[in-house]
Amino acid sequence: MNVKQQTEGAKRAAGPRPAARAGDSGAFLTRREMLGMTGMAGLAALAGSATGAVPQTAQQRPRIACLVTYWGATRSHADWIITKLLDGYWWQGAHTPSRVDVVSVYIHQFETSLLGQKICKARNIPIFRTVGEAVSLGGKELAVDGVVIVGEHGEYPTNLKGQWMLPRWWIYQQVIKVFEQSKRSVPIFNDKHLSISWDEAKWMFDKSRELDFPLTGGSSIPTYFRKPEIELDIDTPVQTSVVVGGAADEGALFHCVDVLQAFVERRRGGETGVKAVQCIRGSETWKWTERNPWAARLLESIRVNFELKPGHFQEIAKPNVCIVEYNDGTKAAVFSGQGVGWTYAGEIEGRGEPVVISMLGWPGPFSQYHASNSQPHWITEMMVTGREPFNAERLLLSTGIVAYNMESNWENGRYSAIGRRIETPYMNMTYRSTRTAQFSTGERPPNVPYMRGFAE
Repeated sequence: MNVKQQTEGAKRAAGPRPAARAGDSGAFLTRREMLGMTGMAGLAALAGSATGAVPQTAQQRPRIACLVTYWGATRSHADWIITKLLDGYWWQGAHTPSRVDVVSVYIHQFETSLLGQKICKARNIPIFRTVGEAVSLGGKELAVDGVVIVGEHGEYPTNLKGQWMLPRWWIYQQVIKVFEQSKRSVPIFNDKHLSISWDEAKWMFDKSRELDFPLTGGSSIPTYFRKPEIELDIDTPVQTSVVVGGAADEGALFHCVDVLQAFVERRRGGETGVKAVQCIRGSETWKWTERNPWAARLLESIRVNFELKPGHFQEIAKPNVCIVEYNDGTKAAVFSGQGVGWTYAGEIEGRGEPVVISMLGWPGPFSQYHASNSQPHWITEMMVTGREPFNAERLLLSTGIVAYNMESNWENGRYSAIGRRIETPYMNMTYRSTRTAQFSTGERPPNVPYMRGFAE
């Protein structure tokens, strides 16, 4: 079965798609429209495509196994995410109590993860020696209702291409072994990109379809607060797109690419897959921009929107641009830049000026209510409903774009600032997004002490 057939099968399992909104005259969902969808019925509507998983009943709190690489600092993703699953999170201007139970933990770099050990001891959560024991609760078969993988941070090497060799695929593989042995599966969340390798990432995606379980993950930034508080409507006629954000390394680049994909997947006709990826670094970044007026125009629209001085982005110490070509002819570029948070600019047919949407600020200080709140909301939604909050194909495409961006500047062991254009015919994921707006709105969270009673 090919990717398109697998995707169509998942669509059929999801049932009929929601109809377009009556009287929809613009290309956006406003904050008012989003707030009108709050409540349990609205939350169910906000969940995107589904697999064949059976939703949990209101009386059943899903039991979650958390599998992490490192949990030794309040700035670690493990602490940001798991803390919210334990104590609740800030969503749409209010604290939301947790709706899941963390029942087991596995820590790959256990000896240096003293904070994780302390929290688990305080909450009476067992830490298991292996991934398999954590998802089977020490037994022989799968014994949890959901799996959260946070393979971010820790002491791991970086390869020559700049890819951080975190064992996300390895942890995921251990979970799949238990799924197959138990002949059943449960939802999996995988923080950030699936893997540094396209082959591994594709295998991970394919297993979710083969074993019929919801899969999500990616960056928290697409669900972060926006200015203005708008979402591109489905079938918006997007022609070209640019994202500017800190993209100095692979991990930071993924945040920017995932932001890009969250917007361009809503273009007219839906996602058609990626045709080619290229990375250009250093001063060659600006030469490429001059040769591509569409990218220069969108970059300038961001500068003007923020009232920055001319040449602001050209002052970055180590510039780079990730160039993405899509199968339907759509073009996009991700620039490493400063001073604009994570900002998307898109040229839309019929509009005189580009649309500019920013995800501003940083989710600190690092207290219970600040970092990574909206993402745990959607993790929880998937665990409770058994439905993917957005198409997992988006996560796979974001992973692939980053992987081939890092490959682009290297060939036969030699580096070039003008990376080779890598054609990607295997990145031919096609789907139509059905999700509605998923980002945070309303009052931002207060700076309060950790609910657990200690910081570190």
